[in-house]
Amino acid sequence: MIQTAQDKKLRYQICCEKLPLAVYREVAAHLRQVEGVETGLIPQQSQHFDYTQSQVGGLWVEYSEQVNPGARQQVDRILAYYSDRFGPWEPS
Repeated sequence: MIQTAQDKKLRYQICCEKLPLAVYREVAAHLRQVEGVETGLIPQQSQHFDYTQSQVGGLWVEYSEQVNPGARQQVDRILAYYSDRFGPWEPS
């Protein structure tokens, strides 16, 4: 497969320490509804189980640099919605 400059992707990883697994799945599904956005869950890396922490290590979000600005704004709004309810997103 040949990649061109138009194929460049922006990818970042975020986490919310106490976000439950089911809500991570909900956020990922919500983000996938935005055209041009791909997302997935990052497995938990901790060897120590702590009931108060999430079962997920984080969430990755990826979209093309060429995605329309409305899609980026929609991603920001979705993430803000969950942040307001469960706490801030942090880089992972």
